[in-house]
Formats: sequence, structure tokens, C-alpha cells
Amino acid sequence: MNLMQLDEYFRSFLDFESFATDYSLNGIQVENSNPFEKPIERVAFAVDACTETIARAAKAKADLLFVHHGLFWGQCQRITGSHYQRIKAMVNQDIALYACHLPLDANTQVGNNYGIARRLGLEQIVPFGLWKGLCIGAAGVLPKALNVNQLTKKLLPNGEQPLGILPFGKREIRSVAIVSGGGGSDELEQAISEGYDAFITGEIKHELYHTAMEAGICVIAGGHYQTETVGVQLVMEKLTAEKGLDTIFIDVPTGL
Repeated sequence: MNLMQLDEYFRSFLDFESFATDYSLNGIQVENSNPFEKPIERVAFAVDACTETIARAAKAKADLLFVHHGLFWGQCQRITGSHYQRIKAMVNQDIALYACHLPLDANTQVGNNYGIARRLGLEQIVPFGLWKGLCIGAAGVLPKALNVNQLTKKLLPNGEQPLGILPFGKREIRSVAIVSGGGGSDELEQAISEGYDAFITGEIKHELYHTAMEAGICVIAGGHYQTETVGVQLVMEKLTAEKGLDTIFIDVPTGL
């Protein structure tokens, strides 16, 4: 497959059109030297486009780097400093860059939030977390009640540590709402108003401590990075299974 064929493939299941107002410039962000002919034989996947992931993609001899957080965020940017160095490295190594932000958060097959919901074993999964009239999160019901520590272990099954836990809700949690990454006050308020026992996100602001305590809801901040490794790995698995390409996941945890 060449780059343009891969773009068509990704667009076949990642709903870019519904998220046209997403400011993260979804799709091809940096082309390779011949996007219509050069074969893409190995694809690297990572959460962030940064110097380390680009260097490791080059070392792995990847032809394409697929990320959740790309290099462009909806405004003109000077190509200077680290931004220049990242683009230069990709051009010099002839590695293309592909980014998928909110469409990857929201996707029901390979998205961060539905992926987390399935990891938790949620049933009756429904869309959650409104963003400009579109739902980017997911919510559902646990088949068996868990306490907040048990729920955290299911969220982070490999022993990773959450950024924080606000254990202000029920001891026995049954219903859970999820918005990965930087779920904010609007999403927490929605979880409260819809009566969920727990809200899972990546990171939360200081002032939401009191909101959660006063509402009596459990909040798990699993880490912005850690809650957004899910989607890129699901896309990687899908690409390998359906197209047979060689793939690699580049893990660069930030601790945040």
C-alpha cells in the first residue's frame, strides 16, 4: 500500500467528516517523497509526534508514523525550534506522519473510550461526553460491582499508577462514564447529572476536587498518556489483521 491508499483505508473507519471542526488537522500531516507510489511496508504507532517517537520510528525503519497527537493544531505555526527539528527529521528520513485526534477518541471500534469500556468489561455501552454536539466518550454498566481500587486496576492492568483518585462516591460502583485524555468540567458535570457512579478520564483540574466531593462521585484520573495508548494500539491491531502490514508500537510514557 502507498500513503494515499492508507489514507483511504484509515478514512473508511475513522469518521473525519463528523469531526470537521476538530482543530488538530486529522489525516496526513507530513507526506513522504512519493505518496502515490512509495510502498508503506512498516507503520509505527505512538500517542505523540515528538523527537523521540520520530527517532525511534526511523530506527525501526518505519515508513509511516501514526499518532493521536500530531504536530499541527489548527493555526499557522512558525517552523522553528523543536517544531522545525521534528519536521526536518521526518523529511530527512522520508517518514510520513498521520494524525487522528477526536475521531480516534470517539470511534466505537478502535477508539480510546470504547476501548477502555471494553477493557473494563462494561455492558450496555452508550455514547457519552458531548463536544460541540458530538459524543467523544462512552459509558456503561459493570456486570459486577467494583470498588474504586478494583476499577482502577482494571483500567490500568499492567500495574501503571493513576495520576489521582477521588474516592467520593459509592463503595460499590456499577455505572461508569469515560472521556480519555483531558476530560474537563463539562464531562464531569454530565456524569454527575446523568447519575453515574464513577467518571474515568486522563487528567483533571484542581477545582474539580470539590465538584466531585460535593456531588459524591468517584473520579479516576488514569493519566492523559495512559488513557490514550488504547486507540492507537487498536488501530495497529486492525491494520495488521486486515492489511498484513508490519507494525510497531512506540511507547513513550510521560507520567502525565
